[in-house]
Formats: sequence, structure tokens, C-alpha cells
Amino acid sequence: MGIEEKAPAGFLLTTIEKVAGWSRSRSQWPVTMGLACCAIEMMAAGTPRFDMARFGLEVFRASPRHADLMIVSGRVSHKMAPVVRNIYDQMPEPKWVISMGVCASSGGMFNNYAVVQGVDHIVPVDIYLPGCPPRPEMLINAILALREQVQSSPLGVNREEAARKAEEAALAATPTHQMKGLLA
Repeated sequence: MGIEEKAPAGFLLTTIEKVAGWSRSRSQWPVTMGLACCAIEMMAAGTPRFDMARFGLEVFRASPRHADLMIVSGRVSHKMAPVVRNIYDQMPEPKWVISMGVCASSGGMFNNYAVVQGVDHIVPVDIYLPGCPPRPEMLINAILALREQVQSSPLGVNREEAARKAEEAALAATPTHQMKGLLA
């Protein structure tokens, strides 16, 4: 006789980690981090036409202490980099980052001294969203992909260990300015 047959009707059996993952993935609060033109598309995603509110993301928080999702939309200058890192550090754990647009992901067409060549040099990025600028539908799709990632992420010490390993791997990776691609 299996456990399904022993449990009365109406009971749901699961683990605390799965329940916590489900609840964390459905209650994300984004922080306002619009840096350039991609921010217009991020704002458009909150309008009734695209309706991010149906996913529980209708309110962008002005304070990083009330947010757990940072959507970096647009190019990040070297002057703005410490501010972005400071806002990220003020966010409570657990926290996630979406790099929105090619400029935030890799510096875009701005390969110069003033623009950081990828926000992943400043904060750890969970989802990269390509495009110049990416459409609001693409942002909503990235948020849904992040939800799946958050829902299956471990809790507590397991999460800290996974984050430490990911950060070590990112630091050991070849910097983007040294990558030559097919031209090497």
C-alpha cells in the first residue's frame, strides 16, 4: 500500500524547500534600476498592454531594502558602477539580477573607456536578456525563466555553497575583453 493510498483526500505531500522555492518565485519585487534606453522597454512592460501585474510585478520598489530582483536595463558607466554595486549590496538575501539589453550584458556598441563591458563585472547575473532594446515580452519571458530558476534553487547553506561555486567559476572565466571569438 503506497503513501498516496494512506493519506486522506485533500492532503498534499511535499518538502519545505519546494514550498519555499515556489513562494519565493511568485513574490519577486523588482528595484528601479533603469540606466538608459532599455529602461523605456522595462517601463512599457508594466503598462496594461503587456501587464506585468499578472505575474505579481506591478510595483517597482524605489528602495533596495524592499526589493529582491534587480533588472539592470541599459549601459553601465564606470562612474555608475559603484552605485549599482551599492544598491545590490543593500538588497536583502536572497536576491537575483537580470541583465537587460546588450549594453548591460556586454557593453554593446560602446566598447570604450567609459562603459563597463558587462554588468557581470559588478554584480552576479542570473539571467541575460539580449536585444537592443529587448521588447517588453522578452523581459516578461526572462522573468518567467528566472522564476523557474528560483523555484528549483536550494535553500540556506546549500544556496550559499551554490552561489560561492558560481562566483568562483565566474572569476576564473576568461574576461570578455580577452575573448577573440572567430577572429583569433
